[in-house]
Amino acid sequence: MAIEEKLRDKLRDRKLTIAVAESCTGGLLGSRITDVAGSSEYFLGGVIAYQNEVKEALLRVPHDVIEAHGAVSPQTAEAMARGCRELFKCDIAVSITGIAGPGGGSDEKPVGLTYIGLSTARGVISRRFLWDGNRTQNKEASVRAAMEMVLAVLKAPT
Repeated sequence: MAIEEKLRDKLRDRKLTIAVAESCTGGLLGSRITDVAGSSEYFLGGVIAYQNEVKEALLRVPHDVIEAHGAVSPQTAEAMARGCRELFKCDIAVSITGIAGPGGGSDEKPVGLTYIGLSTARGVISRRFLWDGNRTQNKEASVRAAMEMVLAVLKAPT
């Protein structure tokens, strides 16, 4: 069974809704979730916040957070997830921010660096990943990791 179908089954079983806030993946996570028939039962929507101004305006990421930590940081990923959950009034919000490549990296923040944030009623968490693929592979890896994070949270006892 595809991971998107596992996600569908878990969200349906628990009667939960999900929304996404994406930067470096450019809508790929939302696309993958909606590849499954019936996804309108649990998927509310998403924001592609590629520019910092969009992260601030739509997801209410504080300017100070981006200024102090950068767009690619656990703090920004968590703020994006929190803002997404508030915007969509969903049960689960997942965010992705990173450097897909091939350019844009630095010694401090190399190409492939990605943070995924997750916001639920229990709180907000983030995880750091460092992919070593090309742009497409890094985006795909980020989307898969985001869905795996959601599934892990759904498996946890309530």
